[in-house]
Amino acid sequence: MTNLRIGVMYDRDWVPEELPAFARRAEALGADDLWVVEDLRWNGGVSAAAVALGATKRLRVGIGIAPAPLRSPALLAMELATLARVFPGRLVAGIGHGVREWMEQVGVAPRSPLALLEETITAVRALLHGERVTVDGREVRIDGIELVHPPAEPPPLVAGVVRPRSLELSGRVADGTLIAEGHGPRDLVHIRALLAKGGACDGHTLNVFAFACVGDDPEEVARTLHPHTEGHGAWLGRPQEEVFTVSGDAAGAAARIDALRESGADTVVLRFVGAEPLRQMEAVLEAARR
Repeated sequence: MTNLRIGVMYDRDWVPEELPAFARRAEALGADDLWVVEDLRWNGGVSAAAVALGATKRLRVGIGIAPAPLRSPALLAMELATLARVFPGRLVAGIGHGVREWMEQVGVAPRSPLALLEETITAVRALLHGERVTVDGREVRIDGIELVHPPAEPPPLVAGVVRPRSLELSGRVADGTLIAEGHGPRDLVHIRALLAKGGACDGHTLNVFAFACVGDDPEEVARTLHPHTEGHGAWLGRPQEEVFTVSGDAAGAAARIDALRESGADTVVLRFVGAEPLRQMEAVLEAARR
C-alpha cells in the first residue's frame, strides 16, 4: 500500500500505565503511527503523546484530538512546541471542537465553535512558527505572545471535524483533516470535495480512524463489532450497517484499508475492538505487506 500510513489507536478505555509497552510493541510490529485520544474524563492527550513518544524511537504519534475550548491557544502551542523540539518530526497535533455537552460541563463551550476552531488553529500555527501573535477575534484573545523555544520543525496541525462547514474550515486553515470512525470510501470522496471547496492544497492530508476487528469467524467478528457500530451509527445519524469498519479475516481487512487509500486516505488509524489488539494489528500489517 504505497504511500499509505497504517497506525493504531490507543483506546481511551485502556489504562494509561500500559501505554508505554503497547507503543513499543506497535513500533516493533511495524506500525507507522500511534494515536492517543483526549476525551473529557479519560486520559490527557498531550501527556499521553509524551508518554508514547518517550517510549519509542521512530513511531509517529498523533493527538486525536485536543478540544479547542479546553486550552488557551498559547498554552497548547507551548505544549506542542516542547514535544516537537524533543521529538522532531514525530508529532501530529489534532485539534477539534470537542463534544458540546462535555464543553458545557466544564464551562468552556464557545459561542461560535467554528470561529474558535479557526482562530485557535491559526494562532497555534503562527506561534509554532516563531511568530509574535496578537489576536482580537470572536473567541480568542492574545496580546503580543511569542514562544521563546519554537520548534525548528513545527508539527502538522490537523482538524478533527465531521460536518460540512467544519470540513471546509479545515481545508482553509489546517494541514490535514482527521475523520472519525465509521466513514467509508464513498464518504471520503465527498469529504475531499468539501476540503477542496475550503481551499485545501495538494499537501492537505486525510487521516481516517476506523473500527477494526480481525478474525476468521465472521459471526464472532460481527458480534464483537456490534455494540460499537450501533452506538456510532446513532452518533453519525446513519444505519448501523452503513458504519464502515476494517474487519473480516486479515486479507479482507487489508483490502478495506486499501479501499480507503484509493478514496483519498493518507493515513488509516485502526481502533481495534475485541481480544488481543496487537495480534490483530500484526495480522493486518502482514496482509497489507503481501
